[in-house]
Amino acid sequence: MTLETRVTRNDETSRYEIHVGDAVGGFAEFLTSRSGRVIITHTELDPQFKGQGLGSILAGEALADLARRGDVVVPRCPFIAHYLKGNDVAGLVVDWPDDDDAAESATPGEQSS
Repeated sequence: MTLETRVTRNDETSRYEIHVGDAVGGFAEFLTSRSGRVIITHTELDPQFKGQGLGSILAGEALADLARRGDVVVPRCPFIAHYLKGNDVAGLVVDWPDDDDAAESATPGEQSS
């Protein structure tokens, strides 16, 4: 069964959301620094949608949108950092944080690299 998904940017909540039908299946939170860089801080999927590849769809679509906008991305979220290490996103400029910074931003249960 193929899930009908779409990824949207919600500027009111500063996050990208993946919609599965009418439900929000997950999100990637971001903030914009004073220098204009977009810092992706956290990604989360609803447990009922885990294991279906939605995290990769969310990451890919969000990062592609940021590339189209010409934003510089700082991946502080371990999931997004892991995605970027294994996938190219055309036109995306990435400003990698120090390893110490990534470890500090990881929440319990998340790997920092």
